[in-house]
Amino acid sequence: MLFTASNYASSLVETIIRVKPAIVGIGTHAPTGRPQNVLYGTGFVIGNGQYVATNYHVIASEEDPQIINHHVIFTGSGKQGEIFQATVVARSKEHDLAILKHHGPPLLPMTLATSAFIGEGSAVAFTGFPIGAVLGLYPVTHQGFIASITPVVIPARASAELSASMIKLLKEPYFVYQLDATAYPGNSGSPVYDIDKGMVVAVINKVLVQKTKEAAITNPSGITYAIPIKFLHELIANSHLDIHAN
Repeated sequence: MLFTASNYASSLVETIIRVKPAIVGIGTHAPTGRPQNVLYGTGFVIGNGQYVATNYHVIASEEDPQIINHHVIFTGSGKQGEIFQATVVARSKEHDLAILKHHGPPLLPMTLATSAFIGEGSAVAFTGFPIGAVLGLYPVTHQGFIASITPVVIPARASAELSASMIKLLKEPYFVYQLDATAYPGNSGSPVYDIDKGMVVAVINKVLVQKTKEAAITNPSGITYAIPIKFLHELIANSHLDIHAN
């Protein structure tokens, strides 16, 4: 079949319909807090529907030690969302990934692609909550393509900015995707998937912000990075998780 712009658009429309039920918010619930519920980022359901993948930095957000907080996922649509308590079962600070197991009923999962890198120029999309859930749970989809496969380290402007961990990464960097697409802070943990089948190829992990985090909404850089799915496969294997078990 001849590939045309209309075929591409139709494929993406159908893929988004399949993907959206698997997109969840990641945050905390504090029974005595104000507000009680705080959304920190995005996650996506995997395996048997009980597991959720996201970024390490999303579940490692600073919290008030005086308030009891529980990790939770936010699922559903609009203002009719549900909240399920969750437990962190695997994490990788190095690759900025985490897996939670939620305590609600199984949800519709996404399928993970193989560990192989996809080529530069490949069309992808990602779905998440770029500005949180101020108006309710309304997942937003952005599209773009793989612009580059690049070392994870962004060079420091001066030697004084180099930390020990950064120097180590400079010597032995791992590679991530740079996307020609604009993500926002709330997109952390969003799945990056291929247009046709909706298979997850990466996880959004950071956006190059030119000024402040707040300015990212009005003045985005357009430079977004994503962790290749091979590192999520490694985290699952190294943590001995059988995510498909009932």
